[in-house]
Amino acid sequence: MSVPHPPQAQRADATRPAGWDGSRLLVREPRPRVRFVLGLFAVLFAAVALKAAWLMLAQDEPKRRVVVHRQSIPRPDIVDRNGAVLAADVPRASIFAEPYRMANVDQALMALMSVLPDLDIQKLRGRLSDKRRKFVWIARKVPREVESRIVALAIPGIRVMKEKKRVYPMGRLTAHVIGFTDIDKRGLSGIERWLDGGGKLFMVSRAKAAGEGALPVPLALDVRVQEALRAELAAAKEKFRAIGAGGLVMDVNTGEVLALVSLPDFDPNDPNRKEALAKDRLNRMTAGVFELGSVVKAVTFAMALDNGTARLDKKYDARFPLKIGRAKIHDYHAQRRWLTVPEIFIHSSNIGTARMALEVGLQKHWAFLRKVGLTQRLRTELPESARPLLPRRWSTITSVTASYGHGFAVQPLQGAQVVAALINGGRLIPPTFLKRDRETALAMSRRVISEGASRKMRYLFRLNAIEGTARRAAAPGYRVGGKTGTAEKIVNGKYSKDHRLTTFIGAFPMDDPKYLVLVMLDDPQPLPETHGFATSGWNAVPTAGRIIARIAPILGVAPRLDTEEAKRELIRWRRLYGKPASAPQVAQSEAKR
Repeated sequence: MSVPHPPQAQRADATRPAGWDGSRLLVREPRPRVRFVLGLFAVLFAAVALKAAWLMLAQDEPKRRVVVHRQSIPRPDIVDRNGAVLAADVPRASIFAEPYRMANVDQALMALMSVLPDLDIQKLRGRLSDKRRKFVWIARKVPREVESRIVALAIPGIRVMKEKKRVYPMGRLTAHVIGFTDIDKRGLSGIERWLDGGGKLFMVSRAKAAGEGALPVPLALDVRVQEALRAELAAAKEKFRAIGAGGLVMDVNTGEVLALVSLPDFDPNDPNRKEALAKDRLNRMTAGVFELGSVVKAVTFAMALDNGTARLDKKYDARFPLKIGRAKIHDYHAQRRWLTVPEIFIHSSNIGTARMALEVGLQKHWAFLRKVGLTQRLRTELPESARPLLPRRWSTITSVTASYGHGFAVQPLQGAQVVAALINGGRLIPPTFLKRDRETALAMSRRVISEGASRKMRYLFRLNAIEGTARRAAAPGYRVGGKTGTAEKIVNGKYSKDHRLTTFIGAFPMDDPKYLVLVMLDDPQPLPETHGFATSGWNAVPTAGRIIARIAPILGVAPRLDTEEAKRELIRWRRLYGKPASAPQVAQSEAKR
């Protein structure tokens, strides 16, 4: 009688191999589910390994960079405050080769030369002859007609890749603000570089917060104002034979930069970038630091008025040069008498300004410069940002010379920011190249002088344009005010009387300031019509007046010609410029543009 096996033994018997003698241990084969999981992991690991090998071996360095770049956040369009396109991507084709597929390298090169005559044949022959290479660039982002001709050649191993090219429709007009990218669309300067440094993430997060998709980057720039500013600066640079020029227009209540120009400039669409990288092409408004001369006197006046040591009716002794140790402080327009505070301002007296600073005191003077930000680097969206050059030791003589802008240098945009605070009610607002509303600007601002001191500064600025060194800035009906500055340049380690930097910072309308204008000319030359003078009042100031007359109608500021001051300005304007259009005619002309 046979005894049945237990179920487990039955299953073992059923799977034992033929010839099994019972002396070996039973080994079970893996279940189907386990085999499936192991196989899946094997496939995944193999895919990762193949991808890594493809990136490291099958592609050379330029190709690997393209792959990484395509996986990043797309580069958005850049537009001005009214939606005009300043930078955008357009479809382009790039030509590349796969050497291991090429039958005859010399024949291929001869065919390519018929379409691309500027190819470096020797370099390409060496690279294409190496059959170990899987990828070689031939030409990047070529026009559509070139793409069509290359495709028509049907060269074995030559292929076309679809890419996008960054283009700048405004060309030179916005070059220093927008900047440019390299061939792989990495930002190298300006707003383009800011985008790669976190700007894209900022814009994406802002779009998500608003519940919208990808949006263009809206700048504060107004290309109409930008064009007027550049045209007048270019004309002034040529007329006064200056080696460079720069200027900006800013909203004093929001900190928005509506226009910024630095000459000479460059073409951002030039693929070679040689012009853009030249030394004289730096952005003078942010990447350079300059002594702004007597423009800085406005800061000293605001400090003294806010501190209470100066009043508009107070007088200071300007009869003789001021002695500080072995140094003597002189006046360019010496009056040789006691001067009131307004008289010191309109005659730009170094002596009077120095006495006001001494009255405030060394420590309070330095503290005020820190308070308004002139001792720190100004940061904006533009990465090109220079650090101020300050005196190594803060002493009586450095305080005195700094009071009238001698001995320390700052970004022109930095000077504009501070002057805007002096006339907008006393609030320092960080400048921005992005659109910003007034409420946001107010929340970001901080008070640096009282409203009362700011009202007095507005009076001084306006008075200077009526009776002082800024008379030639008159733009009839627009109530211009401002401060001039002429600084000697350093040549071979010494200040030179024959080389100068002239600056004017003004605003309009001064009864309710809205817009600030800065004009700077680098080494302007004297002309017969300037009677041999080359100071700011003869070049930078009239240039600013012409700019204001052009941009005020664009910005919606209406002229007011019903006052005696406006009538005198109109007479002076006609005397300076022949018989120009009146302010209403200018307004009508600009409205048609």
